Amino acid sequence: MKRSSGVRLCATAAVSVLSLALVTGCGDEKSTGSGNASGKDAAKPAAKTLSAAELQKLIIAKGDVPGHEVGPVEGGVPDRSKVKAGDAKCEPVLQAFTGIAPGTPAANTSRMATQENKAPTAAPSSPEDLTEGALKDEFSKAMDLDVTVVTLASYDGDGAERALASVKDAVKACAGGFAGEQDGEKGKFTKVAEEKSSGAGDASVAFTATDEEGEDGALPLHSEVVRHGRTLAVYTTVNIGAMMTKKPYTVSAAVVKAQAAKLK
Repeated sequence: MKRSSGVRLCATAAVSVLSLALVTGCGDEKSTGSGNASGKDAAKPAAKTLSAAELQKLIIAKGDVPGHEVGPVEGGVPDRSKVKAGDAKCEPVLQAFTGIAPGTPAANTSRMATQENKAPTAAPSSPEDLTEGALKDEFSKAMDLDVTVVTLASYDGDGAERALASVKDAVKACAGGFAGEQDGEKGKFTKVAEEKSSGAGDASVAFTATDEEGEDGALPLHSEVVRHGRTLAVYTTVNIGAMMTKKPYTVSAAVVKAQAAKLK
């Protein structure tokens, strides 16, 4: 099935991280960038800047998310220098979709949570016995699961506050869409829209980016950034099966709940 440029961008900028094959690798990185914020998003006075070792103890691990397998990120989170938006003001949105922490974190680390497949209700059919439509249906059912990358990042001073504000600003500024590139692979999103956030943490923003012009119709990608004191939790969820069947999905609530519990 032919894919649009937006789908290729999803595949390059997100699914390469989340992994269509659902195989795990590893991924920690240092980050650079900037942002602006003030008011109610200010970091709590008692908040502290966590070290890389502390973040690794706090990020979700095996057994923390019911119904999910948790492990390292397939191939690692991409280098921020290889992830660029056509308009610089949209980069915080594209970075979130690739698991890159916005702003200038002192340290960060990432994990991937893959929803477990439900037990099949019948024996799988042989591919030779299926029509093209039936084969596509079988594949979409097998891929109807959430794959979520979580990145935890800690910041000095008001860095977390400013980084979150940069994402909020980008969601509004890039509502009409933007072009993007990762490792030379180009694509575009035609629409960016804010969604209802989980309400976890001290402040948050949830959003979706969609390519509405591709041959496969609108294909959304979902992300949420949550601030816990001087730490940001960046979540990006992809569900290939839901994309194929146009079934609504969101950032995994189970993953957000489990990670928020570890940050309290």
